[in-house]
Amino acid sequence: MISDRKLEHLLICKNYDVEFKDKTTGFEDVELIHNALPEVDKNDIDLSTSVFGKKLDSPLFITAITGGHPAAKEINKQLAIAAEDNNIALGVGSQRAACEHPELADTYSVVRDNAPDCLLVGNIGAPQLNLANKAVEILDADILAIHLNPLQESIQPEGDLDARGYLELISKITDVVDIPVMAKETGCGISAETAKQLVDAGISFIDIEGAGGTSWAAVETYRAEDRYYGELFWDWGIPTAISTAEVVNSVDVPVISSGGIRSGLEAAKAIALGADSVGMALPFLKKSISQEELNHFINKFNDSLRIAMFLVGANNIEELKQSKLVIRGKTKEWLNERGINTKNYSRR
Repeated sequence: MISDRKLEHLLICKNYDVEFKDKTTGFEDVELIHNALPEVDKNDIDLSTSVFGKKLDSPLFITAITGGHPAAKEINKQLAIAAEDNNIALGVGSQRAACEHPELADTYSVVRDNAPDCLLVGNIGAPQLNLANKAVEILDADILAIHLNPLQESIQPEGDLDARGYLELISKITDVVDIPVMAKETGCGISAETAKQLVDAGISFIDIEGAGGTSWAAVETYRAEDRYYGELFWDWGIPTAISTAEVVNSVDVPVISSGGIRSGLEAAKAIALGADSVGMALPFLKKSISQEELNHFINKFNDSLRIAMFLVGANNIEELKQSKLVIRGKTKEWLNERGINTKNYSRR
């Protein structure tokens, strides 16, 4: 049943409109301040970053997409080759299917087979303490992500609606595995308060996965007999730009900004807000047609990020994190209401 559900998710994301309808990421309210005298050679701009000791050529993560069904194996192979060729990080979808059904393990292990040096992120749910080490072993993972998806579970016909004790389980997972543990949402964002709880529980990395990109309420709407709840909560969540600012201003762990980021320009805004890396998932699934197209997409992303850095005068990612920006509109209003002084980002 899990394997069939994974195939449904894959086909729905690839072939249907599953993005937010009315709510945006909030990055349209974030403006980087143009530098007419950048004093930078664009060709020398360094996009590299280091994640838990592993150097990457770009701050781009291909975040959790797929696995757990034979049809996903080829997609994961393509993504692994692209990640290895471009020296970027790659995450897989929930590994529960492979942990409980060994015949599906190669839909995940194919990633390490084709990306021996890549930074790989495994994936389990908070209740799956007993699967944590198995998930790490199957993928030979560098980081283990724990996905948080209460909205999806609420809409999913077979959803798990008892979330009691999750924080304690997360703490136990951080104790039993020998690699860093990441907490990641699945499209609804993470608040400042939740980020603090997660770090207190031992989390070493946070992927916010904010609202504005893929809506998993939308995905589950296509699977449900009664579409009322999925359509009602289609746009639920904390916009990505807002969640990014909330989390980076509340905890001191590396943060991935993801959820609706579609270009290097949006990535530059996220990093200037304080993120260490950025993630994308759906665009890679839509483009998993050929290695040439995947590599072209990554190159376009990197070059648009490099142009944005050139226009603000940033030689590297650390300098980009200190770039001046202005926050306007609904994003400013939300952050100010939440106690974040957006004027600090003008860095005057």
